[in-house]
Amino acid sequence: MDEASTKPAAIEFWYEFASPYSYVAAGRIEGLAAEERLGIDWRPFLLGPIFKTRTNDPSPFQNPSPAQRRYRWRDVQRLCAASGLPLRMPPAYPRNGLLAARVALIAIDEGWGPAFTRAAFHANFAEDRDIAAPAVIGALVAALRHDAAAVLDRAASPANKERLKASGEAAIRRSIFGAPSFLVGDELFWGNDRLEQAIAWARAPLDLSPLTSSG
Repeated sequence: MDEASTKPAAIEFWYEFASPYSYVAAGRIEGLAAEERLGIDWRPFLLGPIFKTRTNDPSPFQNPSPAQRRYRWRDVQRLCAASGLPLRMPPAYPRNGLLAARVALIAIDEGWGPAFTRAAFHANFAEDRDIAAPAVIGALVAALRHDAAAVLDRAASPANKERLKASGEAAIRRSIFGAPSFLVGDELFWGNDRLEQAIAWARAPLDLSPLTSSG
């Protein structure tokens, strides 16, 4: 058996720190992936640039009605309760996840990306802390035993800013339109409720040819 056939499959996890459904997915994905011996490629990005590309096509996911907004939060409450995740609804929603995403890129490079991602989501959705504030993000970095000042400086560098911009452009090229999203190769799954389906596809892709053939 060659090396390629024994290499574990991987799932790309595209997430936005302002998204409560991304918070739920971040709390579930590692356990589910570990059960199937799948690797996880953590991909922070911003939804704002994606939403700006469809200004002439208003979406209920951008501007939900009051009833839909109430439903969403109730749905998130149910999901967090089922997953054992704490939840405090932030009074300012959505919070700006720009700084957290920039720091996450550095953390991923250095091997502490998942820990930082969980900490930032926890700060936002469980502790009602403003993750747009450098002091808050710096405290999370320091709690993970890294140099907060150095990491924040690197996060604000032009090169790192460009990396996050490029990540958003890559998301658009790959047809990602919301968060969380999961990619297995080029197969896209959108939403926390599609995580199990994405993992199943990574282990055994379905044959869709009978459904897509023109004959």
